[in-house]
Amino acid sequence: MQETVKVVKFGGSSLADAEHFRMVEQIVRAEPERRYVVPSAPGKRSSGDTKVTDMLYECYNLASRGGNIDEAFQRIIDRYELIIQGLGLTLDLSEEYATIKASFKLHAGRDYAASRGEYLNGIVLSKLLGIDFIDAANVIRFKEDGSFDDDTTDSILHAELQRHYRAVIPGFYGSMPNGTIKTFSRGGSDITGSIVAKAARAALYENWTDVSGVLMADPRIVENPQGINYITYHELRELSYMGFSVLHEDSIFPLRKAKIPINIRNTNDPSAKGTMIVPNGSSIPDEKHVITGVAGKKGFTVLHIEKAHMHSEIGFARRVLEAIEDEGITFEHLPSGIDTMSVVLSGEITGEQRSRILNAICVSCLPEYIGFEDGLALVAVVGRGMVNNKGTAARVTSAVASAGINIRMIDQGSSEISIILGVDEKDFETALRVIYEEFVK
Repeated sequence: MQETVKVVKFGGSSLADAEHFRMVEQIVRAEPERRYVVPSAPGKRSSGDTKVTDMLYECYNLASRGGNIDEAFQRIIDRYELIIQGLGLTLDLSEEYATIKASFKLHAGRDYAASRGEYLNGIVLSKLLGIDFIDAANVIRFKEDGSFDDDTTDSILHAELQRHYRAVIPGFYGSMPNGTIKTFSRGGSDITGSIVAKAARAALYENWTDVSGVLMADPRIVENPQGINYITYHELRELSYMGFSVLHEDSIFPLRKAKIPINIRNTNDPSAKGTMIVPNGSSIPDEKHVITGVAGKKGFTVLHIEKAHMHSEIGFARRVLEAIEDEGITFEHLPSGIDTMSVVLSGEITGEQRSRILNAICVSCLPEYIGFEDGLALVAVVGRGMVNNKGTAARVTSAVASAGINIRMIDQGSSEISIILGVDEKDFETALRVIYEEFVK
């Protein structure tokens, strides 16, 4: 019988100081199945504090300008020494500090600088737990073009984990084919955690942070939103697109491919069950709410096009999208009617870009009307309970209309697990609140 393996990742807030290190130690030791640990760099200890990663960037930038980094680098050393002393460890990192400082002066690169936070934290945590340390640079690989090399990494990392029954693997970084350090995007320790879970053939990936799971809505907009007990990868993807930030978006895919569930847990409240993210909803207990969550974002622009019988004109939509593609812009949504077409775009579309897009579409498509409209916010209502549940869309639109909000766009995906509304930015927060209140009494 194959032994159960759990991979646990701890965020920066969970490793900010010695006290939190002790909490992490207790969590890891509480279950023997928690065999592989992925740490972030130390985060903020208070609202006015600085993350170690930011300290490293600042120090490296100073070195790049030819400045004296003695004082800035000493602050980084002091941060780690405070943790080591607080834990009562016998650990001498003087050689590591000297190597890093010398590399800064030799301009080893911003990725190298940023990765040292996780690297040093991994050494400290492995010493505290009394387990092996695996340098991520030896097992996480990137391709020549800087993209992550999934297949090579999985092969190398799986073989390496077989040689270590328990180990700490620092998050956020790996190496290029020439051996130089390459980092994932900011928050990339989540990605490392999922990569390790996949390579370990883990039964569960636990992501420990400072929140007790995923909430049904943004607490900055909705007062005391309820937590989500279970959510599918598909639902999380829809909500992450609209701003849910519990997990780094790219970290979902390695686990989804391997069908490994994720458990979002709170380091400060380890007894809380948190949120379980699962491959599909077949094994999830029935939830009391039709929707799983509601989220949204501002800052969208809409391109409106009208032309009689456009639905029968072959290649019409393709020509419109080519004009947008030529400007290096991707579209977000494409709600359309028989004689109308709307293209929802994210981010700022400059005046010159607008002119070029309008001119290209006018030449290739000969529309009767074309124009841009700014100030659109999108609200996504997501839930597997919406599938085949009659009247859900009507409840959403009625709640918004009752609040005196005009719906400028509505789009429902073919999977039926999401409904996306477009409203004026000034109505965004109200729309999100009334939809939540409609479904969560």
